[in-house]
Amino acid sequence: MTATTAQDTQPTPGSDERVRRVGVVRRVLQRPELGAVAGAILVWLVFAVWAGGIWPTKGTTATYLNAAAPLGILAVAVALLMIAGEFDLSIGSIIGASGMIVAFLSAEAGLNFWLAILIAFAISLLIGFLNGLLVVTTRLPSFIVTLGTLFVIRGLTIALTRTLTGRTQLGGLAAAPGFDSARPFFGGTLFGSFNVDIVWWIGLTALATWVLLRTRVGNWMFGTGGAEMAARNVGVPTVKLKIGLFMTTAAAACLVGTLLAVRFTGADTLRGTQQEFFAIIAVVIGGTLLTGGYGSAIGAFLGALIFGMVRQGIVVARVDGDWFQVFLGGMVIIAVIFNNYIRRAAQRS
Repeated sequence: MTATTAQDTQPTPGSDERVRRVGVVRRVLQRPELGAVAGAILVWLVFAVWAGGIWPTKGTTATYLNAAAPLGILAVAVALLMIAGEFDLSIGSIIGASGMIVAFLSAEAGLNFWLAILIAFAISLLIGFLNGLLVVTTRLPSFIVTLGTLFVIRGLTIALTRTLTGRTQLGGLAAAPGFDSARPFFGGTLFGSFNVDIVWWIGLTALATWVLLRTRVGNWMFGTGGAEMAARNVGVPTVKLKIGLFMTTAAAACLVGTLLAVRFTGADTLRGTQQEFFAIIAVVIGGTLLTGGYGSAIGAFLGALIFGMVRQGIVVARVDGDWFQVFLGGMVIIAVIFNNYIRRAAQRS
């Protein structure tokens, strides 16, 4: 018999799957946001033709970016949670609650505006903590748990506001102490047309992308969403991770609630209604799987951008606004089909 040496068992270049170089095409196909990139380009071109010369202008660009930014802030946080395999339907009600807390404490109770914001964030983080704790301790689907907290928070916001003020809408924020110093950060504009919300949106997208691709926590998210039991067995703190991500989505909702309260110098108990579903739609359009373990913050960014372009594009193109939900639903179906096709093509390659 011929003896087998260690040298004989060493893999040669190109013979071992573990060391095989991945081609550029395959790497591109594996990116979750590929479909959203194509969709954003297509939507922009469609409205550029449909709306004519008014679409590429600075004013129109500012309009759809301003519309997309608050949703984009939510979508980035929701994407991280969905990658880890969970949902948060309570964020829409947190938007209304946090805005009302800021408005009541500053405009009605006379607290400094900055202090009111800090209290609103503290309460929102507590809500996120409780959401996460309920999910991990009861092991109930997060869809059900946060659907329940959505109605609890919305009902408490309406009931308490009406009890304390006799109204469901509060104004007068512009006269609150500290409002003027906070306005540039939460209600300012850039270049005369672009809301400062866009800066928050881009900054949070960059931060989330760095966390996902460059940190251990990002690996934990993908691992937890893809195979939670396996991730737990190799030492991933899945309980702490999920609670932290629920707190992240709650903080993002509070930020959006604050931005809207400052922008309109007032709050409404119903503000944020259905935003949780729009955020999930943006994330799905951006390539994140509903089953978890696959997605990106950049895809969520692009999903929100597409949402903003469609919402404003039908106005600019003078299309009946009743068609907006038709466009939205169609985009979701197309995005899911396209993303599944691309993912399977990447796996086959």
